[in-house]
Amino acid sequence: MSRVESLAGRRYLITGGTSGLGLASASALSAKGAHVTITARSAVKAQRVLDTGGATDVIEMDLTDLASVRDAASRVRESYDVVILNAGVMWTPYVLTTDGFELQVGTNHLGHFAFAGLIKDFIGERLVSVSSAYHRFGTFGDHSEAEIRRRCRGEAPYSSRSAYADSKLANLLFTNEVERRRAIHGWAFIALGAHPGWSNTHLFDIAREKTSVMSVMTSLSSRFLAQSATRGALPQLCAATFAGLRGGEYLGPRGPGELRGTPQVTTTSALARDDVLASNLWKVSQELTGVSWE
Repeated sequence: MSRVESLAGRRYLITGGTSGLGLASASALSAKGAHVTITARSAVKAQRVLDTGGATDVIEMDLTDLASVRDAASRVRESYDVVILNAGVMWTPYVLTTDGFELQVGTNHLGHFAFAGLIKDFIGERLVSVSSAYHRFGTFGDHSEAEIRRRCRGEAPYSSRSAYADSKLANLLFTNEVERRRAIHGWAFIALGAHPGWSNTHLFDIAREKTSVMSVMTSLSSRFLAQSATRGALPQLCAATFAGLRGGEYLGPRGPGELRGTPQVTTTSALARDDVLASNLWKVSQELTGVSWE
């Protein structure tokens, strides 16, 4: 962020801003003078961020509960230059959300799909979705609406890693479909994607507590080999602040395997650019959330 001038007068909204990449992003933007609103499930954790100057204000929201998402969206009454869809969960055991969605797809994609759709008229310039290099392992099966619906509802045979990969693939399919529809409907903002590489955040700690021996090993190794959350947040910060970026671009670390390093514009998997899959996911997402973007 050293190349970024003062952001005084700029307004940013970040989902999941009390820890990890969200907190690092909020703190960096606040340090540059921006007005930063974070969303949080915990009022106590959010207050700690406010007390340390890491954000300006907070909106309580639980992405696993569409009633909470709608309530949070109703509290957005002023426009933001940039919205960063950052919150997420990883490698969780089989759990359904309040609305009957598989937890990872429900949190990482469907909750964000609904929230962004409800506040889209308050997004001025950019909508940034935080994905993962792990999206390359996502498939959504045969790509049909029926199969997408099954996976969103957790009705397919469950694998925590496959569900996570699908959710991160969904983030990029969503980004590309927003871009396609933006050109049709004349929405004011562009959509961008970003991924943090291998970053040592609380997601690995959650995985260590709740899943397999492999997850424990990954969590422990991340403490020694992964870059910090501050470094991992750089791609999404660049997507949110750097001039000259074009809609649909995807930013990640430039190091070997895109695991760490300074940000660059990079490429997604071919499947993340599949228009038919993106359209089918959009239709199912509107159906399941009851949120229409049109």
